Amino acid sequence: MVSILENVAIDCADAYELARFWGGVTGRPLHPEDKPGALETQVLLAEGPVLHFNQVPEAKQTKNRIHLCLRPETSREQEVERLLGLGATFVADHRNPDGSGWAILADPEGNELCVLRSESDRAAMRT
Repeated sequence: MVSILENVAIDCADAYELARFWGGVTGRPLHPEDKPGALETQVLLAEGPVLHFNQVPEAKQTKNRIHLCLRPETSREQEVERLLGLGATFVADHRNPDGSGWAILADPEGNELCVLRSESDRAAMRT
């Protein structure tokens, strides 16, 4: 017997607004019943588990023990700029001169995420 991953739950101060941010990141809709002020919201991903946002009273305290890693359809650099435009903040740069590595950003509530190289970035390094 095994368990199936149903969702990735993210505690936050404003479930609806953080879900809207992540909906923009992923290009996926929120659950149709989710409205501003909802204590729980979901981003319906095309495949796999949903992103589930739980509104909690306590603030984020330290670095995430689990975070999301994104592989963009565009270049890593274009995706970093797009996410910054959506409201992410830059945390740390782990990009290397040879093009490998990743960038660490944070969503509007400080949850860390990594932006990896795209498939086209990876292919360019192989040629």
